Amino acid sequence: MEAWIRARVTLALTLFALLFFVSRSSPPRQFVISNAERRIDLSSHIINVHLTLKVENTGTRPASEVVLTLTPTEVDHLAMVDALAIKGKRKKTTSVRLEVKPTELPDAPPIDAKYFTIYLADPLNSGESTTLEVLYVFMHFLEPFPAEIAQSESQLVFYHDTALILSPYHIKQQTTFIKTPSTKVESFIRVEPTNRVGTEIKYGPYEDCPPYSISPIHVHFENNSPFAVVEELVQEIEISHWGNIQVTEHYTLVHAGARHKGVFSRVDYQSRQFSNGASSFRYLLARLPARVHSVYYRDEIGNISSSHLRTNSLKSELEIEPRYPLFGGWKATFVIGYGLPLQDFLFESSDDKRYLNFTFGCPLIGMVVDKLTIKVVLPEGSTDPSPVVPFPVEHRLEAKYSSLDVIGRTVVVLEKKNFVPMHNSHFQVYYTFNPIFMLAEPLMLASAFFMFFVACVAYIHIDLSIRK
Repeated sequence: MEAWIRARVTLALTLFALLFFVSRSSPPRQFVISNAERRIDLSSHIINVHLTLKVENTGTRPASEVVLTLTPTEVDHLAMVDALAIKGKRKKTTSVRLEVKPTELPDAPPIDAKYFTIYLADPLNSGESTTLEVLYVFMHFLEPFPAEIAQSESQLVFYHDTALILSPYHIKQQTTFIKTPSTKVESFIRVEPTNRVGTEIKYGPYEDCPPYSISPIHVHFENNSPFAVVEELVQEIEISHWGNIQVTEHYTLVHAGARHKGVFSRVDYQSRQFSNGASSFRYLLARLPARVHSVYYRDEIGNISSSHLRTNSLKSELEIEPRYPLFGGWKATFVIGYGLPLQDFLFESSDDKRYLNFTFGCPLIGMVVDKLTIKVVLPEGSTDPSPVVPFPVEHRLEAKYSSLDVIGRTVVVLEKKNFVPMHNSHFQVYYTFNPIFMLAEPLMLASAFFMFFVACVAYIHIDLSIRK
């Protein structure tokens, strides 16, 4: 009897595991993509891929998970992926942002691929369809070829991809458009039908493509846009309840394009700048908050005077010029600092907590950041810090001691890798603060002044003369 019960339990567990596996592996087979359109923008070193999918549920039950497929190389260079569900038609369309997470497919074929799952807001019933818009942003994806160029040469790069969209679903019809910065294209692989007009290469339309279909292509073209990359940015935001926020930004900047070879001629560069050193850059523009004050720009040598600040009631722009133009492989390190009024960025919540509302991002326009670290230095005596960031980041707590501090200041450290301008958004840091701590520094100053006064009085009244 016990053996029979044990056998029935084993069979039940086996059936449950099988049903679980089928339920986990069924979503890719449940959908068919009736139409797919992909637009790849290669205008700069930041690659934007806009993918529009019309997804149909051809299964027998509702489904709410749509799977995306990327190659491991694409995942290594992926900065962000975003998805929207489009509802309505023509001018009455609305979009709903959807959650996207990395996933695994147990029944996927043995190919080298990575998967992401889009979670629909509402399950898609059998026979229904929906339109999804997906945005991929890649960095460090273009390959300079040749890897080294002289000062007078233009920069050529390779872009590698597939003419067919890699997908776990059957695609009835698909088309890919690739936009280049100019008409100077050295070569590209054709997968018929292929058509090139001006700065656009069109692949397709292709009909009835089975799951996991690929057709490798490459495009070799001229791209002289500045490959400006911030290898590391450390931004320190120090809050003072006495009315000021001090921001200090430490930059390590590099030109990530084709490396410069030969000697640098400043005479040729200044006389023929548009044709000589076309891929270099010498000016940077930083967009700072409004009502900024006490702005400085310096490097390891000292203050750099080649900067211009323009301010208005909505924003401030700081145009800076490094000490030398940057060619491929060259680096520059510098510091930007400024002050801000406290009342523009510090607020009080309904539960009597205070919170900082600031921009998570790089002020330099058009920059990608390999590693971005934001340090929020809270006033002494702050407790229970809680950061709220609209995307995943690594965070930890540190302590900082400065002059007149007794117990030190809590520092909230936020780190984000592979940062692109599309990540720029507001974040908040909530904390609890006891106003009694605002008296700590004035009391310490008063005590120090009092002790100094007593010492001076004692010195005046003490007779230090030598008597026989």
